[in-house]
Amino acid sequence: MTQDDLSPADERPSKSQLKREMQALQQLGEQIIAMSDAQRARFPLSDDLLRAIEETGRIKAREARRRHMQYVGKLMRGEDLDGIQAVFDEIENETLRRDHAFHRLEAWRDRLIAEGDAAVEAFVDEFPEVDRQALRQLIRNARREREQGKPPTNARRLFRLIRDTAGL
Repeated sequence: MTQDDLSPADERPSKSQLKREMQALQQLGEQIIAMSDAQRARFPLSDDLLRAIEETGRIKAREARRRHMQYVGKLMRGEDLDGIQAVFDEIENETLRRDHAFHRLEAWRDRLIAEGDAAVEAFVDEFPEVDRQALRQLIRNARREREQGKPPTNARRLFRLIRDTAGL
C-alpha cells in the first residue's frame, strides 16, 4: 500500500487542526459561562459541564483559569454541539427581534416629538390602550427640552411609556 492508495477519509486531522477545534470548544464554553443562569438553563448541558461552569466563577488565578478553560473545552467534546448551536441561534434571533422592536419604538418616539398631534393619532390607532393625556404631556415636555438644549429626561419617559404600552 502506497501513500497514493490512502483516501482523504483515512487521514487523521493534523495536530494544528485538533488544536483549533479545541480552542473553538473553549471559546464556546466561555460564551456559555458569560451568559446568565436563565439563558444557560436553556442549553442541553451535562451535569459535569454545569459543575465546571459554576466552578469557573470561583477561580481567580490567571493560569488556573486557563487550565480550567482547557478542562471546559475537553468536556465540551462530549456535549450535543448541534443542540447547543440551536439554542445559540434561538437566543440570537430573540435578540434581533427585541432590537428591531426597540428601534421601532425609538422611531415612534422621534416621530411623536417631531410631528405632534398627527403622529399621536396614528400611535393611538395602533395602540388604543395608551394614556393619551400622559402621552401628549410627555411629548410637549420632550419638545421643550429639545428646544432648550436640556437633557432628554422627558424623551426617556416618553420612550418608557411607549415601551410599556407596546408590552416590551
